[in-house]
Amino acid sequence: MSIKEKLHNGSLYLPGNEELAKEQTLCLNRLYDFNHTRPLDYEKRIALMKEMFAEIGEGCYIEPPFHSNWGGKHVHFGKNIYANFNLTLVDDTHIYVGDYTMFGPNVTVATAGHPILPELREKGYQYNAPVTIGRNCWLGAGAILLPDVTIGENTIIGAGSIVTKDLPSNVIAVGNPCKVLREVSDHDKAYYFKDRRIDYSALN
Repeated sequence: MSIKEKLHNGSLYLPGNEELAKEQTLCLNRLYDFNHTRPLDYEKRIALMKEMFAEIGEGCYIEPPFHSNWGGKHVHFGKNIYANFNLTLVDDTHIYVGDYTMFGPNVTVATAGHPILPELREKGYQYNAPVTIGRNCWLGAGAILLPDVTIGENTIIGAGSIVTKDLPSNVIAVGNPCKVLREVSDHDKAYYFKDRRIDYSALN
């Protein structure tokens, strides 16, 4: 089995492979260029993201600095995705993100892990498992998603939550470990925050 196959099938492997290191460095070089663009360099940022990502739809925007182990090489973004400052995507294997999803500042999505057994960890062994985030999700500031989790569509992850297991669609989930607080309900059609009512006539 090749090192690249192990990268994406959940096997234990040693990440210090020379071939991988060269490829990863080229990806990180593009990421460096992206993070050193100026705010007015919008078109340059878009062009770089198209080079960096495995897939990226129209209307996506990431606020630098953006951190990623492979510079987005294993990241699949739908359309109209927004990420605030300090998004960290540990993309040693694939990360899938649905259309219209939003990332608050300092969100981390990790696909890489290490064995619990100290002897293996001492040698540097690693494994990877993909993460899938559904359409139209909102990940609050400082949320952390661990390897091998799937988030359903329209789900909100509360700020500072740590997601260790799959979450269904159309829920609000919070905490460490992150658990479902409640479903998105008719109340949310009337109020957007606490007692603040939605004035549909004022919306564009």
